Amino acid sequence: MNKSAFHKLSYGVYAVTAQDGTRPVGCIANSAMQITSNPPSIAVSINKDNFTHSVIQKTKNFAISILSEQTDPAIIGTFGFQSSRDADKFTTTAYEMQNGLPVLQDICAWFTVEVTQQMDAGTHTVFLGTVTDCEVRSNATPMTYAYYHAVLKGKSPKAAPTYVEESEQPAVSSKNRYVCTICGYIYEGESLPTDFVCPICKQPASAFKLLT
Repeated sequence: MNKSAFHKLSYGVYAVTAQDGTRPVGCIANSAMQITSNPPSIAVSINKDNFTHSVIQKTKNFAISILSEQTDPAIIGTFGFQSSRDADKFTTTAYEMQNGLPVLQDICAWFTVEVTQQMDAGTHTVFLGTVTDCEVRSNATPMTYAYYHAVLKGKSPKAAPTYVEESEQPAVSSKNRYVCTICGYIYEGESLPTDFVCPICKQPASAFKLLT
């Protein structure tokens, strides 16, 4: 089974956020979709291991921030490769409160959602909810999962439904390949510059290892 086939499905890149008391939390998701238009409803799929998952279950509310191709890739590193159990992801990320929920600012649109139903999907829960408010922030092109892989050369967090083990992914170049041990970003070239900084999680060259 070549699981890379799943990458041919259409996905976006979203920051799904919630409010844990006075503390904002969030994670990256790529499975979010409109279900109905009247009333407007949206569903998202969140890994049960994500701290954000437990907060959404508890509060029955979440927000979706749609990332654009111009969004700082460091946001993906912050929200996709760290846990809100251990890190305050919002100390370095500009955000505002909408309907009591944290919404990122470097985005093209946002939604706030009240959960109405949940579906157990094994490793994930699909949260279905009614949109309580939404707004367009810019006319920038929404980031797609394909763009994230092809242009930013990022990889899926292990909690993502589209995660594929490194050993299952085919090599795409004869050049040397260096992988970021934090977020999985792959640099291709003859050698890795000593002053290189990961464009996804902002780690230095010392965080990379040569793939053999």
